[in-house]
Amino acid sequence: MSELGLCSRREADEWIARGWVRVDGVVVSELGSKVLPSQRISVERQAAAEQSKRVTILINKPVGYVSGQAEDGYQPAVALIKEANRWSEDRSPTMFHPTQLRSLVPAGRLDIDSVGLLVLTQDGRIAKHLIGEETSVDKEYLVRVRYTKGDKLPDADLRRLNHGLTLDGKRLKPAIVKWQNEDQLSFTLREGKKRQIRRMCDMVGLKVLGLKRVRIGGVKLGNLPEGQWRYLGADEQF
Repeated sequence: MSELGLCSRREADEWIARGWVRVDGVVVSELGSKVLPSQRISVERQAAAEQSKRVTILINKPVGYVSGQAEDGYQPAVALIKEANRWSEDRSPTMFHPTQLRSLVPAGRLDIDSVGLLVLTQDGRIAKHLIGEETSVDKEYLVRVRYTKGDKLPDADLRRLNHGLTLDGKRLKPAIVKWQNEDQLSFTLREGKKRQIRRMCDMVGLKVLGLKRVRIGGVKLGNLPEGQWRYLGADEQF
């Protein structure tokens, strides 16, 4: 079901347990049941109705908040999701309710000392699309840097940032790295290893002074103020 894009694996387990899944018209009640390519999977309307109620939230995460569960005394970004912090210019007609915080998880990481666009979602399909092993969604960051080995980063090292670095024994996927001004680079990546940009910069003698994620796929941070959030619009796609 997950491979067909119907839902996440966790959702599939829930739907099967509730009797909402049929194979060739017969209700499936056993988790992990095998399905042949020739067989047809269908789900009850209750499943689609429940899925449509699940929300996806975009937040401009400030420094000092972790993406996921609280750690080392730092609060998770989800703690900022309350009516008082909703962006006044959010055009979504969705009304906020505390039940939307249930199973609201980050679809990707953003370091505690980084700011910018973070996605929190109840929709397993969106989470898989953004962080699954086969994802092709790119992410754009603005990175303020200082070169520590001289006056200017050599062009050869800029080329290495684009294609030629290895982390944790594995070659990185090609990136798009270019200067925005004399002290700021833009990075566009199709992967997200832990502290990847900071580690890439360190390898060529750049010290990261600030890092902001400004885009995930087709969704931009835009004018969303730091510490505030809004709903993903019905017309927006990653």
